[in-house]
Amino acid sequence: MFRLAPNLKVHLHRDAVDGRKSINGLAAIVEQALGLDPFAPAVYVFCNRRRDRIKLLLWDRTGFWLMFKRLEADRFAWPREAAVLELSVEQLHWLLDGIDLSAMHKHPPRSYARAS
Repeated sequence: MFRLAPNLKVHLHRDAVDGRKSINGLAAIVEQALGLDPFAPAVYVFCNRRRDRIKLLLWDRTGFWLMFKRLEADRFAWPREAAVLELSVEQLHWLLDGIDLSAMHKHPPRSYARAS
């Protein structure tokens, strides 16, 4: 299993994209539909309509990487929030491992005035 650098931003495109799109088509979606820079230090994540295939697009100073994962029997638990979500690299790895991000809950932030 590969691991991405933890300092990368991850932008998840919620809407389904045509699985035939390659680097140029996905970079155009990043620029036009998402309003983001495809050359930024970020990973852009796309999924097909059936949610069984996922594509990752990222730039690494000399060229684009296009990674593709196809599930044989399952579906990705795709978030249903806004059109574009920003995730952490850790959350992306959870998504790729089949974990439903909407079921994950962190402890609420706490603030205290005194320690005792």
